[in-house]
Amino acid sequence: MLKILRTWFNRYFSDPEAVLLLFILVIGFGLIIGFGQILAPVLASIVFAYLLEWMVVHLQKWRIPRLAAVWITFLGFLGLFFLSFLLLLPLLWKQVVALTDDLPNMVQKAQQTLDKLVAYYPEFFTEEQIHSFSSTLLVNARDVGKVVLSVSLSSLMSLITWLVYLILVPLLVFFFLKDRPKILHWFKRFLPQKRTLLKQVSSEVNGQIGNYIRGKVVEIIVVGVFTYLVFWYFDLRYGILLAFLVGLSVLIPYVGAIVITIPVMIVGYLQWGFISQFGYMVMAYLIVQGIDSNILVPLLFSEAVNLHPIAIIVAILFFGGIWGFWGVFFAIPLATLVKAVLYAWPKKEATT
Repeated sequence: MLKILRTWFNRYFSDPEAVLLLFILVIGFGLIIGFGQILAPVLASIVFAYLLEWMVVHLQKWRIPRLAAVWITFLGFLGLFFLSFLLLLPLLWKQVVALTDDLPNMVQKAQQTLDKLVAYYPEFFTEEQIHSFSSTLLVNARDVGKVVLSVSLSSLMSLITWLVYLILVPLLVFFFLKDRPKILHWFKRFLPQKRTLLKQVSSEVNGQIGNYIRGKVVEIIVVGVFTYLVFWYFDLRYGILLAFLVGLSVLIPYVGAIVITIPVMIVGYLQWGFISQFGYMVMAYLIVQGIDSNILVPLLFSEAVNLHPIAIIVAILFFGGIWGFWGVFFAIPLATLVKAVLYAWPKKEATT
C-alpha cells in the first residue's frame, strides 16, 4: 500500500512547480473559505477591478496614459455604482415590501383556484386537503412579512457598515486599477524564477475567466432589461423585482431559467387568470429566454471552455455551498481553473 502511495506521489508531485501551484491554490481557497466574510469588500473590489481592467487596456491602445485611462474608467464605474444604489435598490426594496404585503391576498386567490380542483377532480383532491394547504400557505406568507420587517430593522442597525462598504469598495477598486503593475510585481517577488507551469495555467485561465465574467455581466444586464420591457409593456406587477431576478437567474445554467419562470407564471396568473393577456406575456417572456439561450449565449461565450453539464452543476453546488452568491457567480470560472490545472499538471511516467 505504501509503495502504491509513494509511486502515485512521485508521479504527480515530483515537479517543484506542481507543488508551488498546489500551494497557491490551497492558500487561495483557504482564504476564501476561512475569511470570505471578512474580506468581502476586498474580494468584491478585486472582481470589479478585474472587470474594468479591459477598459483601461482599450483606452491605453488609443494612446491615453494609464493614469488618465484609470481615472476615466473609475469615474464611469463610480457613476454606475452609486446610481444602482440610489435608484435600483430602493425600487427593488419597495417592490419586495409591496409583494410581502400582497402575499395574503395572493394566497386567497390561489385558494379559490385550488377550490376548483375539488369540483373538477374530487377523486384526487378533498376539501380538507385544500384548506389545510391554503392555511399553511397563509401562515408562511405572514411569516415572510415578519422576516422582511426584521431584515429591514436589522439593516437600519447595520447602516454604518453599509456606508463603510460604499466608501471602501470604490477606493479599493481605484487603487487596484491604478497600482495593478506594482501589486503584480510585489507578488512575483515571492515566487521562484522558474514558474513555467504557473504561467501556462494563469495565461490560459486569465483570458477565459475574463471573457466569461464580462460576458456574464453583459448577459445579466441585457436579459434583465429586455425582460423588464416585456413586463412593463404588459403592466405585470412587481415587474422590476421579477426582471432583476430573471437577470440573476442566468448565473445558474439550465436550472436558473426554469426556477425563475415559476414565480413569473404565478404572479401573471394571479393578476389576470387564464386570459389572452397572460398568454401573450408568457409568449413574450419565453421569446426573451429563447433569444438568450440560442443567440446571446453563443455570441458572448463562443470562446468559453467546453464543460460538461454535470461538471457545471457540481461546480455550482460545491462553490455555491462554500462561498454563497460569489461561489455561484464564479462556479464556471473556478471549474475552468480546475480543468486547466488538471490538464496542465505535470505527470512523471511510471517506471516499470
